[in-house]
Parts: sequence; C-alpha cells; structure tokens
Amino acid sequence: MRKVLLVILISLLFPICFAGAVSAGEKKVQMVEILNHEITVLKNLMANLSNALQQPTEFSAKAYLALNIEDNNILFEKNINEPHSIASITKLMNAVVAAENIDPNKTITISSAMLKPEGRSPAIYKGLNISAKNLMKASLTQSVNDAAESLSYFLGKKTFVAKMNQKAKDLGMNDTVFVDANGLNPANKSTASDLAKLVAYVYQKYPQLLATTKENNFWLPDNMGKLVKFYNENYFYYLPKFIGGKTGYLPEAKQNLAALFSLQGKPVAIIILNSDNTVFDALKMVTNIEKNF
Repeated sequence: MRKVLLVILISLLFPICFAGAVSAGEKKVQMVEILNHEITVLKNLMANLSNALQQPTEFSAKAYLALNIEDNNILFEKNINEPHSIASITKLMNAVVAAENIDPNKTITISSAMLKPEGRSPAIYKGLNISAKNLMKASLTQSVNDAAESLSYFLGKKTFVAKMNQKAKDLGMNDTVFVDANGLNPANKSTASDLAKLVAYVYQKYPQLLATTKENNFWLPDNMGKLVKFYNENYFYYLPKFIGGKTGYLPEAKQNLAALFSLQGKPVAIIILNSDNTVFDALKMVTNIEKNF
C-alpha cells in the first residue's frame, strides 16, 4: 500500500509544478480547477485502496471477472455470462470500429445532429472541423457522448452500429448487442465474459487505444479559442499497473468497468458490471490477486 501511495503522491507533483509556471489569471483559475479535480481523484483512489486492503473479499457488482488473458486462467468470477447494460463501455467497441474503418486523420464537420446526445464538451461544437483521432481521444478519455456519436457519422450511424455488432460476433461475443454508438441507451448489453474478449482483442491489436484511455493531458480549443481540458473519467490512470480500459455509468446500469491491469507480470482483464463502486471492486481484486496468486 505504501508503494502505491508514494507513486500517487509523486504523480501529483507534476501538475503542481506546471501550475506554478502559469502567469495569466484565467489560466491560473483553470489550473486550480484541474488540481482540485486531480486531488479528488487521488483521494478517491486512496480511500478505496485503504478500504480494499481492510475489508473481506466481497464485491458489490452483480457480475465480474478477473481473467489472465495469456492463459485464460480465471482468478475471480461471478455471473460472467449474465447480460447487463454496459453504458459507456460501448465506446471501447466504438473505438475499435473507428480504428478499423476510418483514417484517423480524416476530418468531419460537426452538425447539430451529432451534438444531440447528452454529455458534451464546449470544445466540440457545431461547425467544428475535427479529426477522427481527436474525436476518439475525447470519447475514450472524458467519455464525451457527442464525440462518440460524431465518429459514427463517418460511416453513417446505422452502418457504424452494424459494424459494432458484427465485430462482436467476429470476436465470439455472442451475448453482446449494441443499439447506439455512444452507450446512452441501456439496451447496449454485454457480459463479463464477452467484454474480456474485447479487452484482450484491443490489447493485442490496438494497444494505442488502451494508451489513450490513460491519457490525462488532452486539450482542444472551444469556439472562442480557449483551450479546454478533457478530464479522464478513468480514475486508475495514476496507477502504474493500469494498462487501460473504459468505465461506464447509467442509472439503469450503475457503475461498470472493462479494464486491463499488469499484475504479477501478467495482463489481467478486470470486468465489473452493475457495481455500486467500481473503484473499490477493482482495487479489491487487484490487491487480492497480487497477494494470493
């Protein structure tokens, strides 16, 4: 625990040093907001880590799976074939389809229709000409719904979602269905077993996508030219053992996670569905795996 906390505290020094170099008043205010967010993330991680180390091996999730993807050894499991709404984990399949079908440097002009989904960023606005690469970063870091939606317009919404479902079939994700490209519809469903297949595929074929999910220094200008930071919704990005992954939340789905960690030198997929606290559940798995396996 001490080693993990030390890494977290050292990581916090970097944004603090950067903040000290800012001179403009507006930028200082913005940096204070960023630091407050990072402190909140760190407090959340430390509190959940402390609880994970003290409490018994009990998880709040209705379904979960910890799987060594090198040898398919199951370390923890519960209801792994039970379908659940996956919310914004949908964006991980969105990114796969985009990576396989869209030139990352190709651009699209944002329309009103693309901005309809809730969960927007002021840096993505009507009339903006933006690359697929930047839309993907916005989608995978801050989980911006209109960014994910806009990606689907490169191919056409129906075609894009159809490709998401076809890819699921290709990967043997037989209990998975997508009805939109952004994850807002609770009818986007999958299982812990299926999502482990998706995480393994991304790790093997598109490790850059997992690297993007850890990124915490992505900015774009708004329509007034002011740079806007995209806050990473994945609170694990401070942890060296976190390879990457995607979170998701809807009231109907509760908290969800599809992620990959390096544990005991092995890539371990940790899938958590319908949880009251994915950070606690994931850290509980991580600490138990490192201690007992």
